[in-house]
Amino acid sequence: MNLFNNCAGKSLPTSLQWMNEPHEWEFSEQSELIITAPPRADFFHNPTEETRKNSAPFLYMTTYENFILTSRVSVDIRERNDSACLMVMADENNWAKLCYEDFRGRPSIISVVTKDISDDCIGDNVGNVNPFLRVSRYENCFAFHYSLDGNEWALVRYFGMKNSQSLKVGVVAQSPVGEGCAVKFDSLHLLANTNKDVRNI
Repeated sequence: MNLFNNCAGKSLPTSLQWMNEPHEWEFSEQSELIITAPPRADFFHNPTEETRKNSAPFLYMTTYENFILTSRVSVDIRERNDSACLMVMADENNWAKLCYEDFRGRPSIISVVTKDISDDCIGDNVGNVNPFLRVSRYENCFAFHYSLDGNEWALVRYFGMKNSQSLKVGVVAQSPVGEGCAVKFDSLHLLANTNKDVRNI
C-alpha cells in the first residue's frame, strides 16, 4: 500500500499527520512528497547531553502491526548532514532513523538509534543517487536496508527497541547544520510483514 496514493497539493489522508509541520511542503501531481527542511532541523540526542533536538519535520502514521516500510528518496544537498530519512518512533526518547545523508561531502547511508541517548553510525558511501530506504519490523526487532535499484538490498543495521507496541512510522527531512534543503520521497509503501528474521527479508 502506497500511503501517498492520490495525494496532491497540501492535502493529507486521515492516516497521516505531522510532527513539526514545515512551512514548505506539498505533494506533486505524481503524488511525490516534497519537503523543505527548516534550518538546523534534526532529531538527535547528543551523547554529551549538551543538546537534544526533536525539531525536524516528521510525517507519520501510527501502527501496531509488523511491517515493511519503503521509499525512494532524493536530497538537494547544500550543506553537510542534509538528509532524507525513514523513522520509527516509540516515544520521544526511543526512536531510530535511516538516512541518505551528506557526510563530509560524500552522500552516504547513515543510521541513528536513540534509547534516550543517540548513537551515530556511518554506513556506505553511495554517491549522488536516489536510493531506496527500507525499515522492517517484527515485534521488538527492526532492520534497516538500502538499495540502489529496488531489487538488491544491503543490510545497514539490526537492532531491538522496547516499548514499540504502538509506533509512529514515516519520513523525515532534516538540515542539522544548514539553512535548509529540499527533500523528495517518491512514495511511501507500507506492507505487512510475517518474517521473523527481518535481517533477511
